[in-house]
Amino acid sequence: MTSIIKFTALQGALEEGPLAYHLQIDDFSILLDCGWDEDFTLGRLDPILKMCSKFDAVLLTFPDLYHLGAIPYLVGKGHITCPIYATMPVHKMGQLFMYDLFLSRNNYEDFNLFTLDDVDNAFDKMTTLKYSQTANFTGRGQGIRAIPLAAGHMLGGAIWRIVKDGDEEIIYAVDFNHKKERHLNGCNLDALSRPSLFITDAFNANLQQERRKARDGLLLTEMIQALRKKGNVLVAVDTAGRTLELIQLLETLWKNPDSGLMVYSIALLNNVCYNVLEFAKSQMEWMSDKIVRGFEDKRNNPFSFKYIKCCHTIADVDELPEPKVVLTSVPDLQSGFSRELFIRWCDNPRNTIVLTNRTSPNTLTRKLMEKGDVKELELEVKARVKLDGEELEVYQKKKLEEKLEQQRLEAEREALEESDSDISDEEPEAHIPGEKQDQHDLLLTSSQAKSRSGFFKQAKRMFPMFPYVEEVLKWDDYGEIISLEEYNFSDVKLVDTQMMASEETETRIEEVMEVEPEPEKHVEDEIPTKCVTTVQTVHIAAKVLYINFEGRSDSKSIKELLEKIKPRQLVLVHGSKDSTMSLAKYCQENSVCLGEVFSPAIGDTIDATMERHIFQVKLIDSLISQIKFAKTSTAELAWVDGQIKIPEVTASDENVTNEDDENLSEEEKLQRATELKEKLAQQAAVKADVVPSLNRLPASRIPPHKAIFFNEPKLADLKQALVKAGFQAEFNKGALIVNDLVAIKKTVAGVIQLEGCVCEVYYAVRNLLYSQYAIV
Repeated sequence: MTSIIKFTALQGALEEGPLAYHLQIDDFSILLDCGWDEDFTLGRLDPILKMCSKFDAVLLTFPDLYHLGAIPYLVGKGHITCPIYATMPVHKMGQLFMYDLFLSRNNYEDFNLFTLDDVDNAFDKMTTLKYSQTANFTGRGQGIRAIPLAAGHMLGGAIWRIVKDGDEEIIYAVDFNHKKERHLNGCNLDALSRPSLFITDAFNANLQQERRKARDGLLLTEMIQALRKKGNVLVAVDTAGRTLELIQLLETLWKNPDSGLMVYSIALLNNVCYNVLEFAKSQMEWMSDKIVRGFEDKRNNPFSFKYIKCCHTIADVDELPEPKVVLTSVPDLQSGFSRELFIRWCDNPRNTIVLTNRTSPNTLTRKLMEKGDVKELELEVKARVKLDGEELEVYQKKKLEEKLEQQRLEAEREALEESDSDISDEEPEAHIPGEKQDQHDLLLTSSQAKSRSGFFKQAKRMFPMFPYVEEVLKWDDYGEIISLEEYNFSDVKLVDTQMMASEETETRIEEVMEVEPEPEKHVEDEIPTKCVTTVQTVHIAAKVLYINFEGRSDSKSIKELLEKIKPRQLVLVHGSKDSTMSLAKYCQENSVCLGEVFSPAIGDTIDATMERHIFQVKLIDSLISQIKFAKTSTAELAWVDGQIKIPEVTASDENVTNEDDENLSEEEKLQRATELKEKLAQQAAVKADVVPSLNRLPASRIPPHKAIFFNEPKLADLKQALVKAGFQAEFNKGALIVNDLVAIKKTVAGVIQLEGCVCEVYYAVRNLLYSQYAIV
């Protein structure tokens, strides 16, 4: 039975920002991607927050901010509790993306929308899948399954194939790349043929990309020109996505002795660059066939770099000799190291700024791309600085007050403990759970205590031994609380005794012993800081250019793939209004889509149900006895011609008779009216539940039908059937030649054609070919 399919654009419809879409199959709700904008405005998440309780599953495609940036906030704050599905690289690299984005914000401003703990909690709840592995849903999603397929573009990127009971097939494919790259294979859309609904993006619908060789040559030329002028090169990249393709390219260029680049410094700068490279080394099975073969044959790991240095701070970059090339995050230049280096380097005409990604509108990167000749910009410069002067005094005073208050509370607690222990002999000793208890080996009896008592009366219990206080180990959620002071090393450093004979060694030991110990690192973390924001006018003298390393299919490729897939219905999202309308117009004019082409705006809900007029009828026995079924591999099919008859439901006389109520009391009249109302309601319900019947149609009224062929055979299977029937069959240039008289071919559209001389062999082959089909 045809399912009800509805699609709602929550984000990323007629725009180029983050993506989030709601797909409803009958009563089962799926959230496709869950991105966030660079500004992290909560207002953008309002459409998602309103529907969080309805989601039954979340499917993620890529690890970057635009596809899963809102997951830490929505899961960490408890808004989304349903299962989340992603591939292993999307899970791991996405976590590194969010780490880097959080630290890039928190190092320069007070960012409190989510924490690193929220990031960990969100990604710990994800279910990871491999390519072509099936995720079977339960409950309301019984019979629905989701399968990730390779999408290219980024490591672990997925195209989601959603299937309902083998009848409905929905494909969600955004930002895919069909071209093979250095570290990734392209997506394979050959297996996707005529899905019920195809959801794709129009991001590059009007873009014709240059060839990869031309882009690589342009990047090499610009870098060499800048470095030879003693200028630095800033390449704005993402954290763990397209960065892997770029560093593969640059490492290859630096290894080439003819390029002359090995004398210059090159660095990868972000907060988690070491983790990114280490994880990339362990995920080569998700990469291109060339990388897999190289590792299997020669144990060659392409992410063990010789020239690219990992840097985690600006200070690490400053230590590298100039001129240098720095690949740093974040690509939109809104925060992080990329923004700081841009402000520092943009006023030098010898430097070059390379932009590799089209980010959301209103970001610094987008402004530089749209206004290539801009010379001045007013930018917000954010920084985290140490407190000094009056602010530091206020902070220290506040900390001192908090410390004194804590000491006061501890003193009151200790006094309470002493008062509880100073009780009379007749009163039982109070016990406070969780507190230390004084224990003694011996306790004096009442007579012994009286004999030892002096002139003054004592209320305390008397013991012949000093008390022993038992230490109670303190525990928290992570185990026993350990005091760091007990594990500090001695200030005196140990020296090998064999080196004592040297006077130089003795002198060094004396110097080492005289040096004061370095302060502990945790003291530096306690230095108070504050975030300041200033507006600064930036003069742009450096060369700024955009080179497309996004790794997405371009306009020509998207159109060819859509013509090959031929979906029944098409939804276009994630593109500007012009690009979306252009691609929709192309699909309609060239009959790419068999059904409708939708281009919803944000908040629009479209009904993508294929069959909207479905009725239930009852077949009578006389009709079923005349039906002749043709068996297929999966079902039995037949033409049915009949006439629908709806049974009539008439009201009984008891219900419609108007009785003379003049002799009835008011209570009896009210009771009679209630009974009549209930009977009429029951009859209406019976009428609504009546199922019409499909009756037999006279033979004279049955129209002729066009023959329909099912179970289209493969040419290889057909060859075996011909050989078994005594014919000589061989393949020649894709055609099956039978007895050198008849040729059987299959066209590009999948239609089998029979050609040859009109003879007995021709008719015999035709009859055998027909026998392979189920003809209705």
